[in-house]
Formats: sequence, structure tokens, C-alpha cells
Amino acid sequence: MGDTQRSQTISTELQQIAELAVRNPGKVFTSLMYRVDEDFLKEAYRQVNKTALPGLDGMTAQEYAVNLDENLHNLYEKMRNGQYVAPPVKRIWLDEEKGKRRPIGIPEIEDKIVQRAVAMLLEAVYEQDFYDFSHGYRKGHSPHQALRELREQCLRLNINWIVDADVSGFFNNLDHGKMREIIKQRVNDGGVIRYIGKWLNAGVVDGETLSYPEKGTLQGGVISPILANIYLHHVLDEWFVKEVQPRLKGRSFLLRFADDFIIGCELESDARRVMAVLSKRLGRFGLSLHPEKTRLVEFGKPPNHQKKGKGTFDFLGFTHYWAKSRRGDWVIKRKTARKRLRRAMKKAWHWCRQNRHEPPNEQYRKLCLKLIGHYRYYGVRSNYRAMEKLYWHVVAAWRYWLSRRSQKGRITMEKFEVIHLIYPLPRPRIIHTNI
Repeated sequence: MGDTQRSQTISTELQQIAELAVRNPGKVFTSLMYRVDEDFLKEAYRQVNKTALPGLDGMTAQEYAVNLDENLHNLYEKMRNGQYVAPPVKRIWLDEEKGKRRPIGIPEIEDKIVQRAVAMLLEAVYEQDFYDFSHGYRKGHSPHQALRELREQCLRLNINWIVDADVSGFFNNLDHGKMREIIKQRVNDGGVIRYIGKWLNAGVVDGETLSYPEKGTLQGGVISPILANIYLHHVLDEWFVKEVQPRLKGRSFLLRFADDFIIGCELESDARRVMAVLSKRLGRFGLSLHPEKTRLVEFGKPPNHQKKGKGTFDFLGFTHYWAKSRRGDWVIKRKTARKRLRRAMKKAWHWCRQNRHEPPNEQYRKLCLKLIGHYRYYGVRSNYRAMEKLYWHVVAAWRYWLSRRSQKGRITMEKFEVIHLIYPLPRPRIIHTNI
């Protein structure tokens, strides 16, 4: 069977599961894992990110592919005979604002393949249950789609108050026992539950230290995104739609991207009621709201005589605020959130310092990629000024660190102007005009 035919066959199987989930919203799936055979594992390998860092064994996806069929056969035999053991996950740390660091987990390649296979089964079921306002880690959804929906909901529902919530360390505090209980309500397949248990309880290697966390799931694991969505679908989404919204007097909405979410309310009284019960609901599932980052924001459309909008809030890397358009109408605008812009500028400065001895044409190529990547995400209407600020900062950083090279390779201001004429860095441009 060719790869294309194999992919189509597996896609059909998953579609059959999805259709069954749609027809029977209350059905509990008890027999899914038997579908994972060597062909299924090969499709899972095809979907794994081949450029991701290797795990503890150091094996890359490319090295694994040299004897792919044999490797997948051996992997399947281990699974079939109950000999598969989830290996420890390598932990690395990413620097964030104010000296904070975020842990990322990197599984080994075979673990990634098996996680991807189980994730495919879970997605076939749960994608039919998830609400459209959940946008994180889902096919057909994107941050820009969430941003567009946020603006449209605020305008259409006459939203005046925003519950700007921040869950403290969601991925570090996910309750293992409650996670399994939630999944069993829809997928009570012994094989699926066992594999999820293996990954939740797998060891974590940080440097030379091996530990076994009793809660949480590391970001970076292939299975983590679907587990996060399943958990928050039950804890937050269903609860809000079925229990909270029917009790509110005014109109409201929930918008979620992974563990980052916004609740909008037409009435202040409703917003305060939501704030009062939200922390209690999360607390039942081992989660908590960050006391300093969670707040209630007045965000109604300002009266015509007012010169400035009242409140602002950050969501998906943007600060959202009311401002007047060129025609004098009040509109919701977005600009790069201050901490995101500061982080981007800091990274650019650090990169130029670390790579100042590379040939200028090579530096130019890489800086172009970095700027274009930034514009592709942040290039929304009303955000040109923030992108331009980053652009001029990158130009200044590049010029400064080229002038700080060794005496032999040092580039003066005059030489830099010539270089910048030959290699002009890309200027900001608005890419997303409909959000």
C-alpha cells in the first residue's frame, strides 16, 4: 500500500470515528486503541514535526527514518506485547520576561510517534465536542481567527466589561487523576488511558536530575495540546455555556486559546458574578487564577464626546483598546503588547551581539527572516507604529554591533549606510486587513 493510499485509509477511519461522535454526543468510546497498527504509526510519524529537537536518546526524525519500516515494526511489537515504556522527557528552559523561565519538554522520537497516534484518536472524538470559540492547537483555527472573533463579539454583543483572566501555571498544575476521570467520560478505552498515564507519570530529566512530577504535563509533548483542550473544555467551556451563561441577565461570550481566555459581558453585574465563581470553579480542578494578572476591565464603547477609551487588556500578544478612526468613529484597535515588543527588541539586540562576526550578507538574510516572521503575526491594522519601532531598533542594533567587531572587521557608520543600501531590511507592512 502506497503512502498516499495509506493516509487516505487512516483518514477515512478517523472520519468514521468523528461521525460516530457527532451522531452520539453521549457515547463513551471503549475500543479505539486497536486501530493503531504499523500503518497508523507510519501516518503518525508523517505528522510529527521533523525539525524538533531530539529527546534524551539524541535520535532525530531523519535518523529514525533511515530504517523507518523496521523501526516502526519493532515499535508496534513493543506496543502489542505490552513492553512499551514511556521514556523520561528532556526538559529545557526558555527565557521570559523579568528573569522568568518556562519549562519545555522534549520526548524521544518513538514517544512522539506514539503520542501523535493517540492524539489522532482523541482528536477524532473530541473535535466534535469542542466549541468553536476554542481556537488553540486545533486544525482550522488560528490566533488571528480568535482576534477577529474577539472584536466582532465585543461589537455585536455590546460588550462593556472584560474578565481578563490568567491561569497560574496551567501546564504545571494539571491534575493527573482528574485528567483521567474527565477523559473516561468520553473515551474509556483501557489502552488509551494506560498510555496517557504512562506519559503523565514519565520522568523528567533536567540537567542531570531525574524527577517524577505528581501533577502537570510539560509543554512540548505531542499529547499535551489535546490533553489541555480536553481538560479546559470540561472545566471551563462546558461549564460556561451550560451553567454560567443561562444565569446571566445580559449577553456574554467566552473566547479561549489554549489556557489563555477572555470573558466578555454586557452588564457589570454579570461580569462581577463571573469573577466571583470563576476561581471557585478552577479551584475544584486544581487550578487557580493569578491574583495580580486577573482583573475586571471596563471596555464599553466610549461616548462620542470622550477623547480616549477607558480600559485596555492584553490577549494573544496584543493590547486591545478603543480609539477613533480617521473618520472620527470609535473602533477597537490592537497594538503589540508592551512586554511582547520589549521581548522582541531584547532578542534582536542579543542576536546581533552574538552574531556580529558573521558575514553581513548572512546576518542580513537571518534578520530578514526574523522581521518577516514578526510582521506575519503582528501585521494587523492599527499596529504599524509598533512594528516600525521594532524595525528601527533592529537597524540600530545591527549597526551598533557591526561597529563593535574586531578592529580588522569593524564596520563604520559610513560603511553601514552603504551595506544597508545594498541589503535593506524589510519594512513593516499590514498583512491581516480583515481582523
